[in-house]
Amino acid sequence: MIDINQVSYTYPGATRPILHDLSFQIEPGEFLLVCGASGVGKSTLLRLLNGLVPHFYGGHFRGRIEVWGRHTLHYQPRDLADLVGFVVQDPESQFVVERVEDEIVFAMENLGVPAAIMRRRVEEVLDQLAIAHLRHRHVATLSGGEQQRVAIAAALAAQPRVLVLDEPTSQLDPHGAEEVLTALQKLNTDLGITIVLCEHRLERVVQYADRILYLAPDGTIDLGSPRDVLARIDLRPPLQHLGAVLGWHPLPLTIKEGRRFVPSDVPVPSPVLSPPPASSVPLARLHNVTVRYNQHEALYRVNLELPRGQLIALMGRNGSGKSTLLKTLIGLVRPVEGRVELAGQDIAPLAVEELAQRVAYVPQDPRSILFHDTLDEEIAFSLRGRKLRPSPSAIRDALSRFDIAHLIEHYPRNLSGGEAQRAALAASLVGDPQLILLDEPTRGLDYQAKSSLIAILRRLCSEGRTVLMATHDVELAAACADWVVLLSEGEIVVEGPTTELLGNSLIFSSQIAKLFPGYGWLTVPQALAGLGRISD
Repeated sequence: MIDINQVSYTYPGATRPILHDLSFQIEPGEFLLVCGASGVGKSTLLRLLNGLVPHFYGGHFRGRIEVWGRHTLHYQPRDLADLVGFVVQDPESQFVVERVEDEIVFAMENLGVPAAIMRRRVEEVLDQLAIAHLRHRHVATLSGGEQQRVAIAAALAAQPRVLVLDEPTSQLDPHGAEEVLTALQKLNTDLGITIVLCEHRLERVVQYADRILYLAPDGTIDLGSPRDVLARIDLRPPLQHLGAVLGWHPLPLTIKEGRRFVPSDVPVPSPVLSPPPASSVPLARLHNVTVRYNQHEALYRVNLELPRGQLIALMGRNGSGKSTLLKTLIGLVRPVEGRVELAGQDIAPLAVEELAQRVAYVPQDPRSILFHDTLDEEIAFSLRGRKLRPSPSAIRDALSRFDIAHLIEHYPRNLSGGEAQRAALAASLVGDPQLILLDEPTRGLDYQAKSSLIAILRRLCSEGRTVLMATHDVELAAACADWVVLLSEGEIVVEGPTTELLGNSLIFSSQIAKLFPGYGWLTVPQALAGLGRISD
């Protein structure tokens, strides 16, 4: 059992605690889902459980945490590794050796596990996570879902009593996320391993959880069953949001449960064919573009036009070439065949620095483009890079657009995942970029922050800019994209209007589309509007 008693924690240099007077217990064998707005301390809470806070991060800690009788203040993280397995947001950053099997063995070697037992455990976790076929692979060649399962296997090999995971599906496509969550559910059900999981995309996880711990912005917590907590809080997935508005009781946790509340006499609306994007000269164009990494073709003869004023979602499985396509548009990757144009000009002769004057790019890891001591300096640097004067008002305006002006003096790499994402967006969008490239822009963002981001992106498009975002977030694409492009193994499989592609997909489909198949509704507002017309 994990006992958290009157715990408060303040990071070094911070003026107020990130967590204040927390008290609750995690029962053996429980599946606990931790949620809350970006920056409320979810990742900090997880780091408390294995002693990374305060042993590694420092700061001021008050209270008591006992993990199966061990006081975390008296034990270093390495001394808790046999009890707590920890998997970070980006599993690749956690790997220390090249081969999958060696990575699984590494933690056991540090714990002094005898060789015979290590061999047995390796076989057990490979079978338990269904990754035996990956044992000789290099971790760098794995897909995101495969890397996540290898990271879980490496933590599981030490036979901990609890697995702690920080947003394990944030970088995964819907199928990869389902694989990981199914594996965790099996570990929890079959082996009785306690699971503590932090996640922003609650629609993927709520049906697996025994309880939800919600961290409120005011420092209070709400702990209870998923149905009870989701009925009380504002951070709700689309299904529960719709159910709460319509008064469904008990609140459904799955599409199957939600279907019971759908009236049988709701007529299917007549299909409305969405027009293709305007046929004016596109802002950017890829013509027969092929990109190779060594002998691997990451993109193959891709033809794509990006019209002005459009918000285009680039979707597909992990490893399908989405990030490569974005990097090609800003010149970070150069095609071996084909041509990339920006405003009718071939970008081949242009340096990345020159392209960056007109193209904004935010990669998957937003911290990788944040390297100054404060956000103030970060925005000032971006303004100077675009030959603009970094006045205090310009800097504050750039941060205010993303509601992070209060973090102006903070060190960017110490921000939460959601805060770092917004900081990177603020730094990239200063000036007047016409093409905006976003790689997984909602990673680390809660539902409210996602809504704010959608409003910003729609405003940018209304100003004539073009936004191309690579995303696994189906709900994001459903809420704001005009057009969807589906990639597979480096090739465009299909592209078309969002309603048509996401409304009829078995995998890339929103919760509302699954709840009302054939209706053409993708979002809660669309469903409420459709049902409202019927009730009138």
